[in-house]
Amino acid sequence: MFDRNNNAAILLAGILALVVGVGVARFAFTSLLPAMLENHLSIAFAGMLASVNYVGYLSGSIFSIFIKDIHAKVKFFRFGLVLCIITSLLLAITQSQVIWLIARLLAGFGAAMALVVGSAIVMSKLQNTNKTKAMGIHFSGLGFSILVSDVIMRAVFNFSDHWQHAWLALAIAGTVFACYSAYILTFDKQNADQVIKHKFDKSLFSPLVIILALAYFTEGVGMVVQATFLPDIVNSLPGLAGYGGYAWLAVGLAGIPSCIIWMRLAHRYNSIDMMMLAMALQVVGILIPIFSNNIILNLISGMLYGATFIGLVALFMNFAGQLAGKNPVFIMGVITAAYGVGQVVAPLYCVALIEQFGNYNAALYLTAIIVAIGIILLKYAKTCLMTNNHAASHL
Repeated sequence: MFDRNNNAAILLAGILALVVGVGVARFAFTSLLPAMLENHLSIAFAGMLASVNYVGYLSGSIFSIFIKDIHAKVKFFRFGLVLCIITSLLLAITQSQVIWLIARLLAGFGAAMALVVGSAIVMSKLQNTNKTKAMGIHFSGLGFSILVSDVIMRAVFNFSDHWQHAWLALAIAGTVFACYSAYILTFDKQNADQVIKHKFDKSLFSPLVIILALAYFTEGVGMVVQATFLPDIVNSLPGLAGYGGYAWLAVGLAGIPSCIIWMRLAHRYNSIDMMMLAMALQVVGILIPIFSNNIILNLISGMLYGATFIGLVALFMNFAGQLAGKNPVFIMGVITAAYGVGQVVAPLYCVALIEQFGNYNAALYLTAIIVAIGIILLKYAKTCLMTNNHAASHL
């Protein structure tokens, strides 16, 4: 497991990097938010912290587009892991609002380095294997990231009532995970030279990629609405106060196997069809709380969210990486930037609609419509891809 060229070690390192970048630096905040609201944060400042985290993630996604040298990719990947750990530690040792804002901004940037650049490194390092299936295993780390960060938080609260101790435990665990990931996910000189010699084909930045980015934007909207509000949506339903945490746990549990399942289905059928199916199921999950306050159905809503948003990250990122060939970080960065824009925009209209109508229904309806538009865009992308393949076959 310490062989840097062993596929199992590469995948484990990639999963642990996602736990650090996505779990510790991003979703742990969702798990710890109720405790922090009790004795430190206001709901308005919590929303501000969430927004700056998404801005940091968006900036990191855009920045990753311009990292071309493989040595630079490794350096920024490691830098991102360090940022994720340090910013988590800052939340444990200080209560300064200015420091918290800066920390959440930098944590978002670090998360992008761990996810976008780290996933590109994993894809480049994997050898002699079906990369679609293998990347499904890698992106299962998104589900693990939610589950692991939530379990660490719950374990700490068994011994302490202080949320600061949870942030400290997360920083310590993240340090251990990051050390292994940083050690494995690097290139020896021979392999690095092979990657560096590959030139990015600018023709790949085509209408197909633009359509793919727009579709991923709509998924960014669908993802962040439930990522931000799902526990409160469930808690706000009649008779379901206090069940929001269970719905969030269902998200992580459903997310762990989802990537492997979706990527196997993509290998057997095709990636775009599976993206459309996953987004259709996500629409169903988004609409459930509007029509039912049944606890089972709303837990299913959480499971549909976890099973689809995590699977969709894997499907989009893997498909983008395949379009880009041996230098996948470019298109991965482009579509992730679009995804990040969706994440920044969605909470703004959600808050406005919630304040106007006094419930989540209008926000959920609009979100479902936007995700449905993404399905239509993917259908058009499939048509473009078929047309291009048909033309290429006649050359």
